[in-house]
Amino acid sequence: MAQLLRENMKKCIGCFTCMMVCSAANRSSHSLAQSAIHIRTSGGLTGRFRVEVCAGCREDIACAEACPSGALSPREGGGVEYDPRACMGCGRCAEACIVGAIGWDDPENRPIICSHCGKCAEFCPQGCLRLEEVE
Repeated sequence: MAQLLRENMKKCIGCFTCMMVCSAANRSSHSLAQSAIHIRTSGGLTGRFRVEVCAGCREDIACAEACPSGALSPREGGGVEYDPRACMGCGRCAEACIVGAIGWDDPENRPIICSHCGKCAEFCPQGCLRLEEVE
């Protein structure tokens, strides 16, 4: 299972490249709102940046447990698989996510969930993110 690790967020310059790449690769969009990873400031314009992204939970996967339609199912090694055909757009997964990492696609009324593809880490110019295989 590949897990996205926050390598060194002190180096983050807030360029949003990770968000743009995620949106383009996974949603065929160039909108920051369509990204499954979010860069936020931790304190105004002078604060450091922090990342909000799926933690790849392995046990007690709150988003999957909250999903009444079975659209989210635990993925081997952590995180979830998302089946958009089963999703009824109730939003319970986003409410249940313990790290606040599930975004929402308002026009489609569907969650935006990290697939741990690694594109964000691959294109981060500062090397703040890393995708690594974990046991």
